[in-house]
Amino acid sequence: MNLHEFQAKQLLAKYGVAVPAGEVCDNPEAAKGIAEQLFKNGASMAVVKSQVHAGGRGKGTFKSGFKGGVKLCKTPQEVFENARGMLGNVLVTKQTGPEGRLVSKVLVAEAPHIQKELYVAALLDRTISRPVVMASTEGGMDIEEVASKTPEKIVKEPIDPAMGMMPYQARKLVTALGLKGDLLGQAARQLQGIYRTWWECDASLVEINPFCVVTGKDGKAGILAVDAKLSLDDNSLYRHPDLQAMRDLGEEAPLEIEASKFNLNYIKLDGSIACLVNGAGLAMATMDIIQHFGGRPANFLDVGGGASQEQVAAAFKIILQDPNVKGILVNIFGGIMDCDVIAKGIVAAVRQTGLQLPLVVRLEGNNVAAGKKTLSESGLTIISGDSMADAAQKVVRAVGKA
Repeated sequence: MNLHEFQAKQLLAKYGVAVPAGEVCDNPEAAKGIAEQLFKNGASMAVVKSQVHAGGRGKGTFKSGFKGGVKLCKTPQEVFENARGMLGNVLVTKQTGPEGRLVSKVLVAEAPHIQKELYVAALLDRTISRPVVMASTEGGMDIEEVASKTPEKIVKEPIDPAMGMMPYQARKLVTALGLKGDLLGQAARQLQGIYRTWWECDASLVEINPFCVVTGKDGKAGILAVDAKLSLDDNSLYRHPDLQAMRDLGEEAPLEIEASKFNLNYIKLDGSIACLVNGAGLAMATMDIIQHFGGRPANFLDVGGGASQEQVAAAFKIILQDPNVKGILVNIFGGIMDCDVIAKGIVAAVRQTGLQLPLVVRLEGNNVAAGKKTLSESGLTIISGDSMADAAQKVVRAVGKA
């Protein structure tokens, strides 16, 4: 589950990470009022930032023609005008796709005097099965580009989850960023706060880009998290009802929201062959083999290792709400899962939905003979696949003929 920038900053501040003063609002008049208070408190510049779950906001363009989802402003009136240009309009960035995202909230914050932009992130490194805090002097840039072109500029510090991030580890990273004097202690404490945010919130990613050296109102240098991205692990949300309440359904695709109600992992794609698979790895392989034989997958759909008949039926209904779907491939490997349970779910779903599209089913594993018998005795038009390759070829051929 992704959070908005303003929500991420609220959580970071709770754990001692310094963020620019500001508030979120949903109308231009409120934005102007927030700006007036910021300027009254000594701010020389303010920034208006569209709150959508996508990067590249500053370089984005609204469908209304207004350019830029992040705007620097010198007066409250400028804040008002820019907020009016953003709110209620659709912002298109590299990450939103051509459909864009509707902006319903903006963050109005103090724009500090930035001396230097850095990068910091906390995440899980699956190759070593440990948390890692990463830092780079190349703040403000796409970290994937930095990793590709200048990987030596990314410093990683593995963290022992039993101990947490130790002060010496934070100082080691800060030193690698070239910070000295008073800034060293400030930045080290904030790095520990960033890690605690990641750990305590059960996050999958906390990314601060840029993590900035700024000039304070007193003329002294300080450290601020000027931007923030925070993604939560969906599997842990039951432990965090306060974080779950931060979910913004307006930022999610309707079919993905519906799938989440049944604990299904669904992501809509732009192809014509729907996939219903158990296990993320098998789902990815299924999508690949459809593409290999000339088809295009319409979705990623993982029903998990122990799906019920009800979940299978719900998955079919969700798939069929996509008008681009011209055929369905069910690819199930029954390890924990009983193939006969899946087969009964498929039969029930086909009958409930009155499915008319080509349906290819490949079952393998636990109780597969009973599953295949259920399908063959159903009286329904279901094409059987003997292997992944056979099933993929059959569904691509069937969709082509249709």
